[in-house]
Amino acid sequence: MLPSEEIFADYVGNLGIESDTHVVLYDASEFGAFSAPRVWWMFRVFGHSAVSLLNGGLRNWELEGRPISDKYVRPTPTEFKASLNRTWIRTYEDILDNLDSKKFQVVDARPAGRFKGVDPEPRDNTEPGHIPGSISIPFHSFLSQSGHFLPKEQLQALFARAGVDLSCPICVLCGSAVTACHVALAAHECGNPGVSVYDGSWSEWYTRAVPEHVISEGRGKHW
Repeated sequence: MLPSEEIFADYVGNLGIESDTHVVLYDASEFGAFSAPRVWWMFRVFGHSAVSLLNGGLRNWELEGRPISDKYVRPTPTEFKASLNRTWIRTYEDILDNLDSKKFQVVDARPAGRFKGVDPEPRDNTEPGHIPGSISIPFHSFLSQSGHFLPKEQLQALFARAGVDLSCPICVLCGSAVTACHVALAAHECGNPGVSVYDGSWSEWYTRAVPEHVISEGRGKHW
């Protein structure tokens, strides 16, 4: 879940990042990108648009023979101002209301087996399945085998095959709102920068939803 504006600003400021700093993010995932897109989205939702992702991550940086270091850089703390864009955040109540209103499309980035309800969730006391009417696009679908994000044309085709209209509002989720941000980043690259994130994601939905709102080919949910 997102921290408060004050906590985010204090943490980022202690990293030496100012409001006009261009931030480049990466992680060391074997996928090429796992948690970095979530941090990219967090900077943006807190009002910092000067943020980029190192396409391919540390995995490809090393494969390309680029320099790495084991030295720790001690930043000079500075002031960072955060302003939360609440329109990019969806709550359980928003998703529940959308079951009838259908104001936005809901895209789930978990692997297909968890979406269908046949593969286990990694969290205790949580069964797999999906929100009624949601669309499955597993996060790794946006990445090539090399770990790079697909080119724009392929991303657009991926959304189209899944039945997602990039010109209309989109909300994304996964298990804990981390890999959901792969969808947000891909949509941003395709010209839809305002994708919202259901920050509670499946872990909250399964806990709070009535059984008929947990669609599953497996056990589902029972009171």
